[in-house]
Amino acid sequence: MLYHVRMDVRLPPDLDPAVRDALIAREKEYSQHLQRSGKWPHIWRIAGEYANYSVLDVADHDELHQILSNLPLFPYMDIQVTALARHPSKVD
Repeated sequence: MLYHVRMDVRLPPDLDPAVRDALIAREKEYSQHLQRSGKWPHIWRIAGEYANYSVLDVADHDELHQILSNLPLFPYMDIQVTALARHPSKVD
């Protein structure tokens, strides 16, 4: 199943810089693992924002929730999920 996901990161301005750097490093490692595995085939930064648009390719809603909730930055994110369906006009 494909999902379009918008993630907006909202780190507290008073977050300890060492904690911030460690969270970001863990986030990068985790997301790159998912990208390499094929679960996260697309990710785009939204210019001018601490946010991204992504497409995740997972088995079901539960797997999507597990992946998103395990993101190290999850507690600091606003996330919008849209389930995607194949368009009948798409050329293969």
